[in-house]
Amino acid sequence: MAHFGSKGWLVAELKKAGIARHPVRRKKIETYKATELYGLYRKYVQKTC
Repeated sequence: MAHFGSKGWLVAELKKAGIARHPVRRKKIETYKATELYGLYRKYVQKTC
């Protein structure tokens, strides 16, 4: 289990949501830095009220 908010946690959450590759660049998400992954997480996974 990865620590909350870490790169490993972000990768796991994105994969749970069905995102294994970057939506535009089509590279595996594991190759991106945590800041890029957090942007994807906020855009596609996180629900805002």
